[in-house]
Amino acid sequence: MVKTYVRPPPMMAKGEGSHLWDIENRRYLDFTAGIAVNSLGHADPEISKLLYQQSQTLIHSSNLYHNPWTGALCQLLIENTLQSGAFQTVSRAFISNSGSEANEAALKFCRKVGRQRTPPSSPSSPSKRSQFVTFHNSFHGRTMGSLSATPNPKYQAPFSPLIPGFSYLPYNCTTSLLEKSITDNTCGVLVEPIQGEGGINVADPSFLRALRKRCNEVGAVLVYDEIQSGLSRTGALWAHNAIAPNDTTIQPDVLTTAKALGNGFPVAATLVSEPVAEAIVTGDHGTTFGGNPLACRIAHHILGRLSSPDIQSAVLKKSIIFQNGFERLRQRFPDLVKETRGMGLILGLQLSRDPTPIVTAARELGLLVITAGTNTLRFLPPLIIEEEEIKTGLDILERAIEKVEQAGVGVEGTKGQQEMAPPGR
Repeated sequence: MVKTYVRPPPMMAKGEGSHLWDIENRRYLDFTAGIAVNSLGHADPEISKLLYQQSQTLIHSSNLYHNPWTGALCQLLIENTLQSGAFQTVSRAFISNSGSEANEAALKFCRKVGRQRTPPSSPSSPSKRSQFVTFHNSFHGRTMGSLSATPNPKYQAPFSPLIPGFSYLPYNCTTSLLEKSITDNTCGVLVEPIQGEGGINVADPSFLRALRKRCNEVGAVLVYDEIQSGLSRTGALWAHNAIAPNDTTIQPDVLTTAKALGNGFPVAATLVSEPVAEAIVTGDHGTTFGGNPLACRIAHHILGRLSSPDIQSAVLKKSIIFQNGFERLRQRFPDLVKETRGMGLILGLQLSRDPTPIVTAARELGLLVITAGTNTLRFLPPLIIEEEEIKTGLDILERAIEKVEQAGVGVEGTKGQQEMAPPGR
């Protein structure tokens, strides 16, 4: 295996619900859900049944032909999005295999729209409207386009030169800076309504409103990356609608999703408004595996379940249990626990120092948690996690912190989170 990840010792062998077991049959309560992927938990029996049934019928036939499930998934994505009150101009979807691919499609679509809105001097020349604006502490993927949109020198420098045309702004920056930076040469603005890898940072509604307004003024495409935050993880189908419910003044032109859409099976989608869809013609983009009937039938089923008002209201109730537990930890360890961030079941606990020793101690006690940003513990449990499981996990976390505090473990002598590669899309 190419050494792209630093992994701890346990080798996971099976899962069920909110738990994983390693090859030595040690059980772990999973507060990571495969990094916001297994929203319906591990080894869900309904998904397993569909995998088996569809694999006996048709797995792949290529995009040379129609199949019953690609169109059905696209239709359900559009219908459920409209019904949710989010992204009210959504019209069509492109199905691919991963978050990076969904973002690559979005970037290409932005460039194509920009080319139409500001035609070049000749068919072979680039359009002046080809620039992108993205934001610091974002993470959009590992492919060259999505990497170019991710302003982290550690990830970008080894692979330079990157794709030209990207500039970066502070997250939640001022309206005046947006007006200065988003110009007639901007084809697209890519932003996470909630930054996952960057530390669970939530966009201010006023920031998203200013982004929408400025993109309208200059004719740029506004893209929301909801790969980690979408599909009811916030208690609403899409994160931007949890931040500002039913507010059409913040809604995007393009939205990308993946992760939870397949609950572990590779599938992703790029949702677009009709003006964006009209710019894309036959041959502009493609995919070998994207839209295959196996992935799309599974995603259709998962989307139907994740769109349920019952699961969304349960997410909000479970979030309160986490928040109350975090407050208890803050009161007990005031020098360590500084702030809680996030919403629903995409949550961050900001610490005053490297959380890696706590992650290790929690794992040894049977709890899986991960980090994000700088000194942030990140919590992304399955949405179906039981309330008692949350309480059990928070008790384990408290014991882990107590163990680390008593041992006086600091950054020195540990593998800091800076060595841990974030997930590839």
